[in-house]
Amino acid sequence: MWMGTLNFGLVSMPVKLYAATTSKSVHFNQLHGADNARVYQKRVCSADGEDVPYEEIVLGYELAPERYVVIEDAELAALKPQATRTIEIEDFVDIDEIDRIYFDQPYYVVPNRGGERSYKLLLQAMRDTGKVAIARVVLRSRERLVAVHPHQHEDVLMMTTLIYADEVNRPSELRELGGGEEDEQEMLVGERELEVARRLVQSLAEPFDIGRYKDSYRESVLDLIDRKASGEEIVVEPRPAVQALQSPDLMGALQASLEQARERGAGAGAGAGAGAGAAKNGGGGGQAKTRKKAPAKPASKPAQKPTKPAQQS
Repeated sequence: MWMGTLNFGLVSMPVKLYAATTSKSVHFNQLHGADNARVYQKRVCSADGEDVPYEEIVLGYELAPERYVVIEDAELAALKPQATRTIEIEDFVDIDEIDRIYFDQPYYVVPNRGGERSYKLLLQAMRDTGKVAIARVVLRSRERLVAVHPHQHEDVLMMTTLIYADEVNRPSELRELGGGEEDEQEMLVGERELEVARRLVQSLAEPFDIGRYKDSYRESVLDLIDRKASGEEIVVEPRPAVQALQSPDLMGALQASLEQARERGAGAGAGAGAGAGAAKNGGGGGQAKTRKKAPAKPASKPAQKPTKPAQQS
């Protein structure tokens, strides 16, 4: 998705970027319920209700309700950073010094032709020193602050975009966290409670394996789409209301949770198959019964309208 150079000191190496993740979210189009035709959004003036041609649209920043300052495209273009095609390393820091809240989008950094030796040198030097590089790069016409670091398990460099400090909402601003004397008294915990909580955490501890965790809602939605596309009629039955958990007795709740965790551990081997089947059949949405009907008629689609460049906001 990007080619340029990675610079540290006077060393420069040609590199390429590849997206390290792919969103698997399920997206839907809006259709007209009467005929399943695609619904398109229009640009309409709020003052007279008339359609606004794309060439008449300008960008405005809202200073106050219904009060805007208009910014011209040429003015924004003059402020855009120059696309230098370089990842310019500024500092090396310890990874533990970077709060995880600042990490945004990960990318793979791979060597381009002629940069293999310098790439391996930088990768190994960063592994040996335990350091992470803080750098700047222009991506999609925007200068981004990034961290360049070795992959934890693979022999490859990662580049993760960072958000800036003023983009983080501070926990100290959240009133629910309290701060008054009465709040502090309510948040005090006893040593016995803490000891049981530690044991509960330990009893639920497992080696981390990201492959164990599935997006059950997405899988259920895709299964629903397949079933409807194959002609099944879906009858949704309402689920029973979820009762809110009440834990006025904190110690009692901790002890019950610990006992439950022990029972779960004891029966994990015997119930693994049954649990997997229940998870597969119990995905998001209400319980549904199905019956066969004629194959669904594909939604009619109008000819694709030409798209116009997206506005910058």
